[in-house]
Amino acid sequence: MKTDLEIQKDVMAELQWQPFLRAAEIGVSVKNGIVTLTGQVDSYAKKLEAEQAAKKVFGVKAVAEEIQVGLSPAYRKNDTEIAAAVLNALKWHAAIPDDRIQVKVEDGFVKLEGEVEWAFERCSATNAVKYLTGVRSVSNLITVKPKVTVHELEKKIRAAFHRSATVDAEKITVTVEGNKATLTGKVRSFAEKKEAENAVWAGPGIFSLDSKLVVEEPELVY
Repeated sequence: MKTDLEIQKDVMAELQWQPFLRAAEIGVSVKNGIVTLTGQVDSYAKKLEAEQAAKKVFGVKAVAEEIQVGLSPAYRKNDTEIAAAVLNALKWHAAIPDDRIQVKVEDGFVKLEGEVEWAFERCSATNAVKYLTGVRSVSNLITVKPKVTVHELEKKIRAAFHRSATVDAEKITVTVEGNKATLTGKVRSFAEKKEAENAVWAGPGIFSLDSKLVVEEPELVY
């Protein structure tokens, strides 16, 4: 089992490996496998990239992301410019029903509202705008309205687990109530946990996910 110091070194190395990031801007601390990221970056995209990089590291059980976004003059845009860019990005994304989404921008903070049928449409809306210049954060308040029954949805999610090469479907249980899914069980890594969660978000109508999956490092055999 990796120590917190080993995990910290690996996370720092992974941050340095990312060409999009300046590792010197980001602080890393680890306690009981939980990584805390601090510091300041000049774009929301870098904030997200740092979080994703930390989650890739073996032994990481969770990531507490406390990085602040401080836009440099080169990245600053007024709210009107940002709103126009957001609307254009949504319009040109094939997976997003842009006519169902409302946009509000205040001091670089983007709020998305509306209603869609699929969770991937909701996620795509965030992905379409999070890298835009001037965006400091994205608040996705879009709701998902399903057209399938709870039983059908649970069946589809379990089938997705069985199709996945990285998810041990026999150790994970999914239950659905309304628009909320709950995952319980054990996984071998943070990456497997994320893969299982992504499979749930791909289901039609899922609006919220309560992931109670426990990451257990396998015992090393010598």
